[in-house]
Amino acid sequence: MRLKAIIQYDGTNFSGYQIQPNGRTVQGKLEAVLAKMHKGEHIRVTASGRTDQGVHAVGQTIHFDTSLTIPVANWLKALNTMLPDDIVVKDISEAPPDFHARFDVKEKEYRYFILNTKERDLFKRHYCYHVQVPLQLERMQQAGKFLVGTHDFSSFCAANSNVKGDKIRTITEISIEEDSAQQIIIKVRGTGFLYNMVRIITGTLLEVGFGLRKPEKVEEIITACDRSKAGKTAPPQGLYLWEVDYY
Repeated sequence: MRLKAIIQYDGTNFSGYQIQPNGRTVQGKLEAVLAKMHKGEHIRVTASGRTDQGVHAVGQTIHFDTSLTIPVANWLKALNTMLPDDIVVKDISEAPPDFHARFDVKEKEYRYFILNTKERDLFKRHYCYHVQVPLQLERMQQAGKFLVGTHDFSSFCAANSNVKGDKIRTITEISIEEDSAQQIIIKVRGTGFLYNMVRIITGTLLEVGFGLRKPEKVEEIITACDRSKAGKTAPPQGLYLWEVDYY
């Protein structure tokens, strides 16, 4: 039986999602619990995509295969009882045998949270990026419009990326809004993302918000296909994998 699950995790104390030899990872914890349930058998977990150290997930999707005869309704309690406190399974269901958490993705949504206040909030330090300088929200919104559509996003891909093939991706929606807690939330939806793409987009939009770049310069950055032309990579703790949609 193939199971599909939606999981949440606090990325603060993880070395990222993907399993590593000497790091605490989300995949490692999931697979350790499943191995225990399957009496030592290794059960591989496949996710919609990896997240880096410090990055959080509200709606990560995974799948795995099991030979156990546990009713689907009981899996939620079983997994959450055994998993550490910084991983929660929110939903689990039986999936078609050919369902694939990575290859069947239609769209993903990421959100980046920026606390735009003079004083930092100690209790939010792991969950948003604190920016003291007042940001020009309208300029950021104007800049974001240039990113929507299908483009070569080479300028917004980490230089150490091992992506094979082209770097053409499609962003279907970008919104930049401020909530009542003085948090600026950058929402990015797209059909696929390059390594550090959302964090580099955020870093570039911040430079626009600081008044260091004009909004229309974003179009030139895209055309350049040169990582050095874009802004700095925003830190990981403000980024959340928010939702994954499937065909």
